[in-house]
Amino acid sequence: MMLAVLAVVSRAFAPRRFVPTMGLKTGIVGLPNVGKSTLFNALTEDVNAEAANYPFCTIEPNVGVVSVPDERLLKLSGIHDSAKTVATSLEFVDIAGLVRGASEGEGLGNQFLGNVRECDAIVHVVRCFEDENIIHVDGSVDALRDIEVIELELALSDLGQVERRLTKVSRDRKLADEAQALRKVQTVLDEGTQARFADLDDAELAAIAPLNLLTLKPAIFACNVNDDSLATGNAMSEAVAALATERGEGSVLVSAQVESELVSLSPDDRADYLDALGVTLDTCGLRALVRAAYDTLGLITYYTSGPTETRAWTIKDGWTAPRAAGVIHGDFERGFIRAETIAYADLLQSGTEKAARDKGLMRAEGKDYVVKDGDVMLFRFNV
Repeated sequence: MMLAVLAVVSRAFAPRRFVPTMGLKTGIVGLPNVGKSTLFNALTEDVNAEAANYPFCTIEPNVGVVSVPDERLLKLSGIHDSAKTVATSLEFVDIAGLVRGASEGEGLGNQFLGNVRECDAIVHVVRCFEDENIIHVDGSVDALRDIEVIELELALSDLGQVERRLTKVSRDRKLADEAQALRKVQTVLDEGTQARFADLDDAELAAIAPLNLLTLKPAIFACNVNDDSLATGNAMSEAVAALATERGEGSVLVSAQVESELVSLSPDDRADYLDALGVTLDTCGLRALVRAAYDTLGLITYYTSGPTETRAWTIKDGWTAPRAAGVIHGDFERGFIRAETIAYADLLQSGTEKAARDKGLMRAEGKDYVVKDGDVMLFRFNV
């Protein structure tokens, strides 16, 4: 029996090693008092994570799940008058501030490094503002130094894990690929570099994947600035952005102060407040962070849409139509026949799928078709 399902694809934003799931899970890390919990509270519009002006006020990791803002999803739901609209999700895990020696148990230590290991990516919040009323754990504000502290602790934690595993596998010829990958990672970690910059091929990455190394995870720097620097940044945030660019990583300007104030405002008042700061809702806060995360992780989002439900699904950029269909259900991939495809802009302009088809805007694509940004797809498959 041949069945079909309508799907729409939108470009969102990874290194090859990331395999997306229903939602992206990110760990928010940084030194104490850099604004992690304040930012977490604001982004999730929650006040359950205590934000206080002293180290280790976050005793247990706080978890918040937010819907990824997506105007295409809403417009599709409107086109089909869907009874239910389901966005893809982004999960934030707010983890207690790390300090020098965390890898050896200093502060709250390895308890929280373990929580980071469960995440797909790391959002590294970096303090890029001066405020004598907010204590800095090292006595002064230096964004690049603070990054080094956190990355060193993550690297030291990974190094211990790599060395222990290497001892076990080095004498087993069947695990030669893993041993070779571990030696490469050990070398870069010894040099104080993150494991994601090691020269690993796909087989080596797969071999060490079960270790879930902290420094192998993609990282995004969130430069926490004062409100008057949100539009243009400052010298500290520029230094962080330059470092991220040099590494090919993501960075974004955020203001925990601004985000916390936005929570209590109406939509109109939010727009007016941001306008006064020279920014928009799309260029700051959650939307900016989501965009940076998706860019860093190389993800796209596609949708199924109809009267019953419009839903967003996340896949990797470059996936073929059968694999994209398989995210919905394995049967869609196994029994894939073809995908009837239309550009999102054409569907939006036509108003309905039937109108787009009547205009000749829908085309048939086979198993080798690589899903593109904005594709609207009708999957046909056998079961």
